[in-house]
Amino acid sequence: MPVSEGRRLLASIHDVGPGSEREVDKLAGLLTDTLRCSRFAMLVVPDHWGRHPIRPGTPFANRLKAWSDSGIEMFVHGWYHRDTAEHHGLAGLKARYMTASEGEFLGLSYTEAARRMEDGRALVEDIIGRKSAGFIAPAWLYGPGAIHALRDSSFDIVEDHMKVWIPQTGRVVARGPVITWASRSTARTASSLAFAALARQALHPLRTVRVAVHPGDVSKEEILSSIEKTLRCFAGRRAAGSYRSLLDQRI
Repeated sequence: MPVSEGRRLLASIHDVGPGSEREVDKLAGLLTDTLRCSRFAMLVVPDHWGRHPIRPGTPFANRLKAWSDSGIEMFVHGWYHRDTAEHHGLAGLKARYMTASEGEFLGLSYTEAARRMEDGRALVEDIIGRKSAGFIAPAWLYGPGAIHALRDSSFDIVEDHMKVWIPQTGRVVARGPVITWASRSTARTASSLAFAALARQALHPLRTVRVAVHPGDVSKEEILSSIEKTLRCFAGRRAAGSYRSLLDQRI
């Protein structure tokens, strides 16, 4: 089937850091082989759960630089990824049931959110030697403090579950749900596999389709199979693209 002009497939690997290097390697190989290129993104966590810091000059930092040099976009993906704030009401439900305590930016103040964003940006850009592609909060969750901090930031692009936007202006440059998978439980895995199957049928009309994979996905062969099937399905009808290419697009 011919590739549709102007339609994009945006693929990304989340939670990239020294503690997930083996899993990221496997996912990067899967994406590169399936898409036949390195046009995808990596979401970098500077110090995952406070246990896996990325330090300039280390072998892992050198790998990030090499991946970036190959054309892979690098996003700042929080700082710790872990959510340690206290939440109430709807935010409490999201933090407890949707994220397994990984929605780091859901409860941060403006000042703390801005500090972690800037520290993450400085670290990633120092390592890769170029501007980062943007910022994506862990679990795609943003509290009021994070949204405010993003408006004052220098990041070009931000995304959540349902859209991609320019934070300084709020202009939306892509809409539609992210296709992603869950490996934490049998029920969550089954639900995510079902959604991916539905998405392969229903999301073709979208101008931009987003697919996101996580290190935990490599633990289940049925998830890896679904990822490959989903990527092949969409790559057959649209080009693998970059998030930066959205900056000149209006919807």
